[in-house]
Amino acid sequence: MPSKPILICFYGSESTGKSIMANKMAKLFKTVCVPEVAREIVNTNSFNREDIITIGRLQTERVFEKLKQANGILFCDTDVITTQVYSRKYLKVVPPILYQFENMIRYDHYFLFEPDVPWVADGLRDLGNERENMHNLFKEELEKRIIHYTIVKGNWEEREAIILNILQEKHDIKP
Repeated sequence: MPSKPILICFYGSESTGKSIMANKMAKLFKTVCVPEVAREIVNTNSFNREDIITIGRLQTERVFEKLKQANGILFCDTDVITTQVYSRKYLKVVPPILYQFENMIRYDHYFLFEPDVPWVADGLRDLGNERENMHNLFKEELEKRIIHYTIVKGNWEEREAIILNILQEKHDIKP
């Protein structure tokens, strides 16, 4: 494994399996993962500008924290671009500091999760009827930044195989 951990971002709209896969990959690779910090802070989709800034700051801090504990690779269950997407969706604005947080971290690889698994209501998710539109917003943000990504789709086994193949091919690592 390399001396600096490889930083992986699982990215995409809600209920696409990012959390499940981040935890599964962390176990497989005997490392840690960064959870979606927003889930620790908000329990409804009624939040304000200060909340969204706090989410972005804490998400960024958590990545730096977990990098110290990572065993060669760190799986992140989201990033600050995600925070920006939801800020724009719910608040109609993106506080500029979120772009500063985004620029503090460079991921080695992005995996964009397709919304082709069943949507699961959990009390916080509320965009089940906008899955394709939200997926396109996430994709546009990566493309606007010229961030290369790998599409993750299919059933759980196919998703896992896509991730493992890319990690081996592009980063020369395997569990």
